[in-house]
Amino acid sequence: MRAEEVALYLQNNPQFFEEHVETLTQIQLPHPHGGRTISLSERQLLALREKNKELEKTLRDMIAFAKENDALQHKVHEFVIALFAARDLDTLQESIPHLLGDIFAIPHVALHLWQSNPPSAEMLAFTDAQVQPVCLHHAAHDTASWFAERAAQLHSYAYLPLRADGKTLGMLVMASEDKQRFYPGMGTVFLQRIADSVSSALHPFLEY
Repeated sequence: MRAEEVALYLQNNPQFFEEHVETLTQIQLPHPHGGRTISLSERQLLALREKNKELEKTLRDMIAFAKENDALQHKVHEFVIALFAARDLDTLQESIPHLLGDIFAIPHVALHLWQSNPPSAEMLAFTDAQVQPVCLHHAAHDTASWFAERAAQLHSYAYLPLRADGKTLGMLVMASEDKQRFYPGMGTVFLQRIADSVSSALHPFLEY
């Protein structure tokens, strides 16, 4: 009889051990960490303890994730309040990189508005193709030049298309020397909130 058949039999016949109680006391299993044998009940207890440890770790991870999200929410709120304090386009354009650096510790920021900095055809197509922020480990198209001499040291980028009323206003790019600061596949919920906030703040000052 195969082990799978024994397991299936016991699953389908839970009364087996009720009818053979003495068998439970006779079964000896190897200790999971070696060194001796233990009873079935001891092995079950160890399994429950291991499962509890896993659940505790999962709970700690969830709490840490919740705290991280709460901290990010607070930073986005702080960013939005500061953003809408600007009263003109020049002040707004100047303050955005500083706010991102001060609040989110983003070392390099480039803000290009199509009204004053018309994009290349490739960059325009790239921007229009993005339905949400995208993170890359390389500069897209000609955007490396947006960071001048610093571009050679940059290894991660977050591209945030700026849109309002269904129209593309420009592109906000955040970059870092740290390859893991922005990476393909990372969550973009908070990046999207930043993009939406910047777009809304810029919108009243732009012409179409």
